[in-house]
Amino acid sequence: MKLSTKIIIALIAGGIVGLLLNLYSPDLFETLNTYLFTPLGKIFLNLINMLVVPIVFFSITLGTAGLGDPKKLGRIGLKTISYFLATTCMALIIGIAFAYIFQPGTVGTFDTTGAEFQAEEAPPVSDTLLNIIPTNPIKAFTEGNMLQIITFSVFIGFALTMLGEKTRGVLKLFDQGNELMMYLVNLIMRFAPYGTFGLIVSAVGTQGVDAIKAMGLYMGVVLAALIVHTLVTYGSSVYFLAKRNPFEFFKGFAPAMSVAFSTSSSNATLPVSMNVAQKNLKVPESVSSFVQPLGATINMDGTAIMQGVATIFIAQVYGLDLTFTQLVTVVLTAVLASIGTAGVPGVGLIMLAMVLQSVNLPVEGIALIIGIDRLLDMTRTAVNITGDAACAVIVGESEKKKNRELT
Repeated sequence: MKLSTKIIIALIAGGIVGLLLNLYSPDLFETLNTYLFTPLGKIFLNLINMLVVPIVFFSITLGTAGLGDPKKLGRIGLKTISYFLATTCMALIIGIAFAYIFQPGTVGTFDTTGAEFQAEEAPPVSDTLLNIIPTNPIKAFTEGNMLQIITFSVFIGFALTMLGEKTRGVLKLFDQGNELMMYLVNLIMRFAPYGTFGLIVSAVGTQGVDAIKAMGLYMGVVLAALIVHTLVTYGSSVYFLAKRNPFEFFKGFAPAMSVAFSTSSSNATLPVSMNVAQKNLKVPESVSSFVQPLGATINMDGTAIMQGVATIFIAQVYGLDLTFTQLVTVVLTAVLASIGTAGVPGVGLIMLAMVLQSVNLPVEGIALIIGIDRLLDMTRTAVNITGDAACAVIVGESEKKKNRELT
């Protein structure tokens, strides 16, 4: 049986077991969750997280060195960021449109009297941009600061290219280090079905049916928008820009999407998504090594959809109407927030708080959606990494085309 099939079976089985335990034996669920399901998921997450920092360092350094020409690096960077910004704007528009069409905030009654939410302060975009260059690379590695690690890796890769023969031995060492990390990824992925099962049982069993019933329409609208964005935006961009079959793209990338769904973390899924993109989608290693780590840090289309739906939902619950100017402000704030809050824990809710504050909506409204956010977070993480892979495929194909034209 293929690994992707095993993971999908684990996802379905985990959902069923979590739901049954929540409905019929909550006490048994608490015991099993403490001693079995949570440890299973935690071990799997820790194993993947163990590889994230070294794999980003090795792969981006090799990717930059492999590109060679600084102009080529700049060209790929421009294409990547342009795609990320365009799809994030599209995701927000889809989310807002779906929220207005289905109006989840007008169905049922929501108790807002006891709603409380303490919004964490997100760093300004200017601070994030200024802090991209690490003053202490070792500190960046120990803290897992992805933007700083990416920047440092780009500098190392550029230096390796410029020094050529003098550093051939160092380049070979990086290549061997990357091979070692990829071997470990394949080894850890054998444990993926069990880790996935534990994570899903824990998530579904904790949330329960009551939370899903209360927020059913809101969940449905977010999920519908995520599916439409994935199939239409990513599918059409892969078809028209990369000239690739979208169905083959989704089929090839399915194993990484399954892992992202269970882990709810783009960074944790990064080793798997890069491995799958390079093997199944035939994305050049130099392109995948640059585009996907950057995307895992700043590209959050799934989160943007949640923000679009949640903003309109909260406005509807509180009986407030947003003007066209305010809707434009929502889109611009969310796009900037996706860069400004890169790498911050609980990034989705921090970004949402920033968006709500920008149009004077009550931040306390986040308390209404926080109960089922864990389940939606799983789906939007899968969407986020799919966007990174679509971008890598498109950039990879455009670079292949350019190379053919030059030769």
